[in-house]
Amino acid sequence: MHLGICPGFEIRKCEPYCFTESFSAHHQSGHNSGVIHSGIYYKPGSLKAKLCVQGAALCYEYCDQKGIPYKRCGKLIVAVEQDEIPRLKALYERGLQNNVRDLKLIGAKEIKAKEPFCRGLMALDSPHTGIVNYKQVAQSYAEDFQEAGGTIFTDFEVTNMEMAKESSSESEDGKGEEIYCQHIVTCAGLYSDRLSEISGCSPEPRIVPFRGDYLVLKPEKCYMVKGNIYPVPNPRFPFLGFHFTPRMDGSVWLGPNAVLAFKREGYRLFDFSTGDFLDAVTYSGLWKLVLRNLSYGLGEMYRACFLSAQVKQLQKFIPEVTINDVLRGPSGVRAQALDTDGNLVDDFVFDGGSGDIGSRVLHVRNAPSPAATSSLAIAKMIADEVKRRFEL
Repeated sequence: MHLGICPGFEIRKCEPYCFTESFSAHHQSGHNSGVIHSGIYYKPGSLKAKLCVQGAALCYEYCDQKGIPYKRCGKLIVAVEQDEIPRLKALYERGLQNNVRDLKLIGAKEIKAKEPFCRGLMALDSPHTGIVNYKQVAQSYAEDFQEAGGTIFTDFEVTNMEMAKESSSESEDGKGEEIYCQHIVTCAGLYSDRLSEISGCSPEPRIVPFRGDYLVLKPEKCYMVKGNIYPVPNPRFPFLGFHFTPRMDGSVWLGPNAVLAFKREGYRLFDFSTGDFLDAVTYSGLWKLVLRNLSYGLGEMYRACFLSAQVKQLQKFIPEVTINDVLRGPSGVRAQALDTDGNLVDDFVFDGGSGDIGSRVLHVRNAPSPAATSSLAIAKMIADEVKRRFEL
């Protein structure tokens, strides 16, 4: 489908449009772990730190207003080795700098009081971390958008953007539709780099898809986990590591791992797209990332194949978990932005371009976790930026 950028209102009155899959939250928002993050991990002063803390408060407020159920079940970031304790304390200081509420360090006895089956030397207790079903939240956003006068087009693939020359309801080949508007905001997740390129803006940073596979506790074993249990992040490795996440339906997800997906929407092990695969493996930034983290990457691939290797990671925190207590669960695909030097783009990225089209587009280029938590704060920031950039 085409998006025609009209230079003014002389062609057609422009209305707010939203283009989606067959339904809202079809991809990342519908495949994430459902955690309402508190803002501990992120570099002080970064957009992630600022927007996550604001977004979490707004998310709870929004859910209360809309009657969307959630649980403020808390989170423990648990040190199980002595060498993790300094990193845990540094994380505590970072959380304080980010204005995360009511953080505290607790010892082994307090860990056991909060999570009777969890073992650890020290933990960072974040009581305002919660869980919610983000599909419900996203669907509520969609209803708000429509009630405000917006129109949502489902199953509408954007294949081109060009300056409009004449008003038409169909493209020249008659196979699709043309939508006319004055300005565009893209929030394309796994395809954010491709939409940017279509608009004539930079394809960098590039998106490389990483699949995260979860395990789930068998229903009769879910009593072992009350709240979120996370590892202390290791700065040598690019991803967070295995954690325990209770869900709103009463289930408990375990994981995820992080392995290269061979398709941008490849939620299953054998999903494959030749174009997506070649796009990833011919990108020099990916190879630089792989070579710097070769042992970690091989370990992730091994754990993806062998259930016992994943369970071994979980037993560091809850020794009672056995291979007989878990089942293979759902998967998600992370739209990981990479630069040409192989660095993970850590913060949110919003940009546009120049020229007739690029100057009328604002791209949400990188919005990984905690983007769902931060969504309302991100929306406000985007709205402010749209007003400023487009002089509306």
